[in-house]
Amino acid sequence: MLKSGAQLIQRRIAMSLSSHLTELKKKHQHLSTEVEEAQRAPGVDGLHVADLKKQKLKLKEEIERLSV
Repeated sequence: MLKSGAQLIQRRIAMSLSSHLTELKKKHQHLSTEVEEAQRAPGVDGLHVADLKKQKLKLKEEIERLSV
């Protein structure tokens, strides 16, 4: 049975969304590692760490928003 054009578009959107979420999760994990390393390193600017945490939070919020 052939799928309708609308079904194919919906499937592509779902696949695209899934790929996007995967990338966001990878970036979030990378930032987690970066924050941990920055916090352990002597002489790292606290503002830099705060900026990394803000970026991480924005990614988390975007992941949650898209996962609904």
